[in-house]
Amino acid sequence: MTHATSSPRPSVSFRLSKAEWVLVFITMLWGGTFLIVHNVMSVSGPMFFVGLRFAAAALFVGLVSARALSGLTFTELKAGVLIGVSIMLGYGLQTMGLQTISSSQSAFITALYVPFVPLLQWLVLGRRPGLMPSIGICLAFVGLMLLAGPEGGALNFSEGEIVTLVSAVAIAGEIILISRYAGKVDVRRVTVVQLATASALSFLMIVPTQERIPDFSWLLLASALGLGAMSAVIQVAMNWAQKSVSPTRATLIYAGEPVWAGIVGRIAGDRLPGVALIGGLLIVIAVVVSELKIRRDRDPLPEPRGLTPSESETGR
Repeated sequence: MTHATSSPRPSVSFRLSKAEWVLVFITMLWGGTFLIVHNVMSVSGPMFFVGLRFAAAALFVGLVSARALSGLTFTELKAGVLIGVSIMLGYGLQTMGLQTISSSQSAFITALYVPFVPLLQWLVLGRRPGLMPSIGICLAFVGLMLLAGPEGGALNFSEGEIVTLVSAVAIAGEIILISRYAGKVDVRRVTVVQLATASALSFLMIVPTQERIPDFSWLLLASALGLGAMSAVIQVAMNWAQKSVSPTRATLIYAGEPVWAGIVGRIAGDRLPGVALIGGLLIVIAVVVSELKIRRDRDPLPEPRGLTPSESETGR
């Protein structure tokens, strides 16, 4: 008579480590930035603010990474400029959208960059997305329809929603570019170049967009410096935290960004219709589903550590 030996079942822990609590705090900060930018649009144009915001971020990161900047290579310069262009488009268009749509709507639509990454890789690079990313893309599409057309579910996208949707595509492009150059460049030098490039291009875009230079405002100055410093601190904190946090757990935490933005917006008086809230929930689910991996029985249990798409958002 033989005795079957049962292998121990992997347990799922719902307790958060110190690093995961750091990521939760970062996600809460991200959620609050949408309302800050939305309010700043009452005293400044979008491109001027984006330029000022990333100039401050480049300054802060540059001060921290000053010793490493002398070793800048042509590849790092090229990578930084390309990523900087995508940051300018992503956050410039997102900020334009915040002139006419609520911070909650902007946060949910921006979150679409996660399922957009595999979709963009398929359209541009010919890499067909797997099962879970495909499900995530479908859920995101349905959620977007409900969020953008709450009245009767009609396909009635406003200008602000359209430019925010395009900004999500640009942010997805930023992630793909960062993935392409990952491991080939020094992160500190590339981060300074991409932030400086995004700032310079945003200021240049003031001319074709005929944006008026705003008058001095303490709200504008404090918001730009605050978000710039926040971007620098968040980048350092993420690099530290994700050394011990798995990609899937990090994605589950980052998926809360639009939720925190919705909470902050609601406290500030923002009220989304019930159908739009359902759409936002579907987008959050799509973000999580897009990053999940199906493990077969013969696959090893330990999950590899690595970077998630959200960690690549050095412009935040």
